[in-house]
Amino acid sequence: MNKLFTVILLFVSVYSSIAQTKSKQVAKKGEKKSVDVSISEDQDAGFPLAGTWMLKAAQVLLPDGNLVTDTAYGKNAKGILMIDSDGQYSLQIFRPDRPKFASGDKKRGTPKEYESALLGISTHVGHIKMDTVNKLLTFQIDNAAYPNWESTTQVRKFRLLNDELYYQVPSTVAAGTTAVSVWKRVRKK
Repeated sequence: MNKLFTVILLFVSVYSSIAQTKSKQVAKKGEKKSVDVSISEDQDAGFPLAGTWMLKAAQVLLPDGNLVTDTAYGKNAKGILMIDSDGQYSLQIFRPDRPKFASGDKKRGTPKEYESALLGISTHVGHIKMDTVNKLLTFQIDNAAYPNWESTTQVRKFRLLNDELYYQVPSTVAAGTTAVSVWKRVRKK
Protein backbone atom coordinates (compact mmCIF):
# COMPACT_ATOMS: atom_id res chain seq x y z
CA MET A 1 0.00 0.00 0.00
CA ASN A 2 2.83 2.42 0.88
CA LYS A 3 4.56 1.59 -2.40
CA LEU A 4 1.37 2.33 -4.35
CA PHE A 5 0.86 5.60 -2.46
CA THR A 6 4.45 6.62 -3.21
CA VAL A 7 4.00 5.87 -6.93
CA ILE A 8 0.72 7.83 -7.05
CA LEU A 9 2.28 10.72 -5.15
CA LEU A 10 5.26 10.77 -7.50
CA PHE A 11 2.99 10.70 -10.55
CA VAL A 12 0.81 13.54 -9.26
CA SER A 13 3.88 15.56 -8.25
CA VAL A 14 5.39 15.22 -11.72
CA TYR A 15 2.04 16.10 -13.32
CA SER A 16 1.67 19.07 -10.98
CA SER A 17 5.19 20.28 -11.74
CA ILE A 18 4.48 20.14 -15.47
CA ALA A 19 1.21 22.00 -14.97
CA GLN A 20 2.96 24.63 -12.83
CA THR A 21 5.66 25.14 -15.43
CA LYS A 22 3.05 25.71 -18.13
CA SER A 23 1.15 28.19 -15.99
CA LYS A 24 4.02 29.84 -14.10
CA GLN A 25 3.30 33.45 -13.34
CA VAL A 26 6.16 35.83 -12.83
CA ALA A 27 6.08 37.71 -9.53
CA LYS A 28 5.99 41.47 -9.83
CA LYS A 29 9.39 43.04 -9.38
CA GLY A 30 9.67 45.17 -6.30
CA GLU A 31 6.72 43.45 -4.64
CA LYS A 32 7.34 43.49 -0.90
CA LYS A 33 6.51 40.59 1.35
CA SER A 34 5.71 41.37 4.96
CA VAL A 35 6.80 38.41 7.01
CA ASP A 36 6.99 38.21 10.77
CA VAL A 37 7.79 34.50 10.97
CA SER A 38 11.25 33.31 11.97
CA ILE A 39 13.12 31.31 9.35
CA SER A 40 15.26 28.33 10.27
CA GLU A 41 18.47 27.33 8.49
CA ASP A 42 16.80 24.66 6.34
CA GLN A 43 14.08 26.99 5.04
CA ASP A 44 14.41 29.15 1.97
CA ALA A 45 14.66 32.79 3.08
CA GLY A 46 12.58 33.88 0.06
CA PHE A 47 9.23 32.67 1.42
CA PRO A 48 8.57 31.50 4.99
CA LEU A 49 6.45 28.53 3.92
CA ALA A 50 8.97 27.30 1.34
CA GLY A 51 9.74 23.63 1.68
CA THR A 52 7.94 20.31 1.93
CA TRP A 53 5.00 19.69 4.24
CA MET A 54 3.29 16.37 5.03
CA LEU A 55 -0.41 16.23 5.88
CA LYS A 56 -0.98 15.68 9.57
CA ALA A 57 -4.80 15.81 9.50
CA ALA A 58 -7.74 16.49 7.19
CA GLN A 59 -10.63 17.68 9.34
CA VAL A 60 -13.97 19.43 9.20
CA LEU A 61 -15.07 22.25 11.48
CA LEU A 62 -18.79 21.82 12.16
CA PRO A 63 -21.18 24.75 12.69
CA ASP A 64 -21.33 23.87 16.42
CA GLY A 65 -17.53 24.35 16.69
CA ASN A 66 -16.58 20.65 16.88
CA LEU A 67 -13.61 19.48 14.82
CA VAL A 68 -13.97 16.00 13.29
CA THR A 69 -12.13 13.82 10.75
CA ASP A 70 -13.00 14.71 7.14
CA THR A 71 -14.81 11.60 5.91
CA ALA A 72 -13.80 12.37 2.31
CA TYR A 73 -10.18 11.48 3.18
CA GLY A 74 -10.57 9.37 6.34
CA LYS A 75 -8.56 9.32 9.55
CA ASN A 76 -5.42 8.11 7.75
CA ALA A 77 -5.41 10.79 5.04
CA LYS A 78 -2.10 11.23 3.21
CA GLY A 79 -0.83 14.37 1.59
CA ILE A 80 2.07 16.51 0.54
CA LEU A 81 2.42 20.25 0.02
CA MET A 82 5.52 21.58 -1.73
CA ILE A 83 6.19 25.32 -1.89
CA ASP A 84 9.13 27.03 -3.58
CA SER A 85 10.86 30.29 -2.63
CA ASP A 86 8.46 32.32 -4.83
CA GLY A 87 5.31 30.84 -3.28
CA GLN A 88 4.59 28.49 -6.19
CA TYR A 89 2.99 25.35 -4.77
CA SER A 90 1.80 21.84 -5.53
CA LEU A 91 -0.68 20.23 -3.11
CA GLN A 92 -2.09 16.70 -3.00
CA ILE A 93 -4.36 15.05 -0.43
CA PHE A 94 -5.46 11.42 -0.79
CA ARG A 95 -7.73 8.97 0.93
CA PRO A 96 -5.36 5.96 1.07
CA ASP A 97 -8.07 3.29 1.14
CA ARG A 98 -9.84 4.21 -2.11
CA PRO A 99 -10.94 1.00 -3.87
CA LYS A 100 -9.01 -0.09 -6.93
CA PHE A 101 -10.79 -0.28 -10.29
CA ALA A 102 -11.96 -3.87 -10.82
CA SER A 103 -11.12 -3.65 -14.55
CA GLY A 104 -7.56 -2.54 -13.85
CA ASP A 105 -8.08 0.22 -16.45
CA LYS A 106 -8.83 3.79 -15.39
CA LYS A 107 -10.80 4.31 -18.63
CA ARG A 108 -13.17 1.45 -17.76
CA GLY A 109 -14.24 2.22 -14.21
CA THR A 110 -17.74 2.00 -12.84
CA PRO A 111 -19.59 5.17 -11.76
CA LYS A 112 -18.95 4.20 -8.12
CA GLU A 113 -15.20 3.72 -8.79
CA TYR A 114 -14.97 7.11 -10.50
CA GLU A 115 -16.87 8.76 -7.66
CA SER A 116 -14.60 7.22 -5.04
CA ALA A 117 -11.47 8.08 -7.02
CA LEU A 118 -12.43 11.75 -7.46
CA LEU A 119 -13.97 12.42 -4.06
CA GLY A 120 -10.99 10.81 -2.31
CA ILE A 121 -8.46 13.32 -3.64
CA SER A 122 -7.76 17.02 -3.60
CA THR A 123 -4.94 18.24 -5.76
CA HIS A 124 -4.14 21.68 -7.11
CA VAL A 125 -1.20 23.86 -8.13
CA GLY A 126 -0.63 27.60 -8.26
CA HIS A 127 0.80 30.37 -6.09
CA ILE A 128 0.38 31.27 -2.42
CA LYS A 129 0.60 34.75 -0.95
CA MET A 130 0.93 35.17 2.79
CA ASP A 131 -0.57 38.04 4.80
CA THR A 132 0.99 37.61 8.24
CA VAL A 133 -0.74 40.67 9.70
CA ASN A 134 -4.28 39.37 9.04
CA LYS A 135 -3.22 35.68 9.16
CA LEU A 136 -4.50 34.94 5.66
CA LEU A 137 -3.15 32.73 2.89
CA THR A 138 -4.27 33.54 -0.64
CA PHE A 139 -4.21 30.53 -2.95
CA GLN A 140 -4.18 31.53 -6.61
CA ILE A 141 -5.17 28.17 -8.10
CA ASP A 142 -3.96 27.60 -11.65
CA ASN A 143 -4.91 23.94 -12.15
CA ALA A 144 -6.94 21.54 -10.00
CA ALA A 145 -8.43 18.05 -10.04
CA TYR A 146 -11.75 19.78 -9.28
CA PRO A 147 -12.21 21.93 -12.41
CA ASN A 148 -14.39 24.55 -10.67
CA TRP A 149 -11.31 25.63 -8.69
CA GLU A 150 -9.16 26.29 -11.76
CA SER A 151 -8.20 29.94 -12.30
CA THR A 152 -9.74 30.94 -8.97
CA THR A 153 -8.44 32.62 -5.84
CA GLN A 154 -9.22 31.35 -2.34
CA VAL A 155 -8.41 33.19 0.85
CA ARG A 156 -7.84 30.94 3.85
CA LYS A 157 -7.34 31.77 7.53
CA PHE A 158 -4.11 30.25 8.80
CA ARG A 159 -2.03 29.65 11.88
CA LEU A 160 1.68 28.81 11.77
CA LEU A 161 3.23 27.53 14.96
CA ASN A 162 6.79 26.23 14.75
CA ASP A 163 6.62 23.49 12.09
CA GLU A 164 2.84 23.14 11.96
CA LEU A 165 0.63 24.94 9.45
CA TYR A 166 -3.13 24.98 10.02
CA TYR A 167 -5.58 26.55 7.58
CA GLN A 168 -9.31 26.61 6.87
CA VAL A 169 -10.66 26.05 3.37
CA PRO A 170 -13.56 28.42 2.63
CA SER A 171 -16.89 26.81 3.47
CA THR A 172 -19.68 26.42 0.99
CA VAL A 173 -23.17 27.53 1.87
CA ALA A 174 -24.58 24.11 0.97
CA ALA A 175 -22.14 22.18 3.15
CA GLY A 176 -22.38 24.39 6.24
CA THR A 177 -18.95 23.14 7.30
CA THR A 178 -15.35 24.31 6.91
CA ALA A 179 -12.56 21.97 5.81
CA VAL A 180 -9.38 22.23 7.88
CA SER A 181 -5.92 21.06 6.78
CA VAL A 182 -3.06 20.57 9.22
CA TRP A 183 0.46 20.22 7.77
CA LYS A 184 3.80 19.36 9.40
CA ARG A 185 7.03 20.70 7.88
CA VAL A 186 9.53 18.08 6.77
CA ARG A 187 12.95 18.99 8.16
CA LYS A 188 16.27 18.14 6.56
CA LYS A 189 18.24 15.60 8.55
